[in-house]
Amino acid sequence: MSFRPESSSAKDMRDRLIIGLDVPSVEEARALVDRIGDAGTFYKIGYQLAYAGGFELARELIDQGKKVFLDLKLHDIGNTVEAGVRSVARLGATLLTVHAYPQTMRAAVAGKAGSSLKILAVTVLTSYDDSDLVEAGYAPVPAAELVARRAAQARDIGVDGIVCAAPEAERVRAILGSDRLIVTPGIRPAGAEAGDQKRVVTPADAIRAGATHLVVARPIVKAADPRAAAEAILAEITQAA
Repeated sequence: MSFRPESSSAKDMRDRLIIGLDVPSVEEARALVDRIGDAGTFYKIGYQLAYAGGFELARELIDQGKKVFLDLKLHDIGNTVEAGVRSVARLGATLLTVHAYPQTMRAAVAGKAGSSLKILAVTVLTSYDDSDLVEAGYAPVPAAELVARRAAQARDIGVDGIVCAAPEAERVRAILGSDRLIVTPGIRPAGAEAGDQKRVVTPADAIRAGATHLVVARPIVKAADPRAAAEAILAEITQAA
């Protein structure tokens, strides 16, 4: 069952598409945002751009009325995570990722207290499959089972939402209930290449599975017309919702 926000205005639908600014420089990111125009209201800044001036860009986007998802996947000792999250909250970002380890999640929840920042726990990276988990030293356990276990821990700790691959979204929604966020990367429009993602689905399938937000990077960033690509994905989201 797809997640349905209380309001279904066109602006709300645009907020459900998070465009990944996976480019190497702030200049390229600014140009991309300009080309996308009002088709984009929500942008993700990850490692590549964050460490190339992306934090200043985040401030610019927020000042322009855009929403920003800082995909930093924090994971450190509790005090360090709590302090880092507190700084991100002051920046004005909307979403921030941490790895879904209990101590890390507790620290992040403490760090964002009193702010509007929402914490997302990353369960299992969408580039991982079952064999990758075995190679990383986990006991033989399917990726979907580990996602479910970590989602339950995040719910109990009070994390705002989960990042998971869309194939796990329906199960995660059942665990989290109706009031938490589910953000799904690894989204590829029909006919697009999967790239390095191993668990991918279309935008419509992800929405129907219970995702609240979709992260799309390459299919928009690499498109000849990024605005048209974003609008096409928004049309899929709107139809599925």
